Amino acid sequence: MKKIGIYGGTFDPIHHGHLILAREAREKLELDQIIFVPAAASPLKEPPSASATLRLEMLQAAIKGQEGFVFDDCEIQRPAPSYSIDTALQFREREPKAQLFWLIGADNASSLNKWHRVEELKQLVQFAILDRGCSELKQQIYPVVQRNIDISATDIRNRVASGRSIRYLVPQTVEEIIRREKLYRESTT
Repeated sequence: MKKIGIYGGTFDPIHHGHLILAREAREKLELDQIIFVPAAASPLKEPPSASATLRLEMLQAAIKGQEGFVFDDCEIQRPAPSYSIDTALQFREREPKAQLFWLIGADNASSLNKWHRVEELKQLVQFAILDRGCSELKQQIYPVVQRNIDISATDIRNRVASGRSIRYLVPQTVEEIIRREKLYRESTT
């Protein structure tokens, strides 16, 4: 049976923490592929700083040439907000026999019960928690992929705003897009 990981998020910007945990999840959960799905706008978070087009461009640059990593812009193509249930239904239609894993950051695990149509979503996907080791995870009923990685998109945006380096925090191609487009020049805290 094909096993697919769906990794949604704002990816504002995508960084090495996202990529390392995605690779760990692929190996630990024995996934055939991971599909990165950038959200147009998350109903439970502040709007992203960068446009959907630029976040998608950064995502494409970050995963280019990475075996088993692909992207899908379905949430960007739909009107906001981005509901996971709509995405899961779309993937289920495309891959009716695949086992779908929904990869969520540990910071989102506590708000899972607030997700739109979450009970229906639980019938379509197996959740897996991606933890960068920065969270106080209570006992989980879902598999946890953990790796201590102290990198966050908020810190990256703040570093750019204050003129500090983001080298080694994001792929070089992503850093080039951030510079070219003059993204994140204003602090987000």
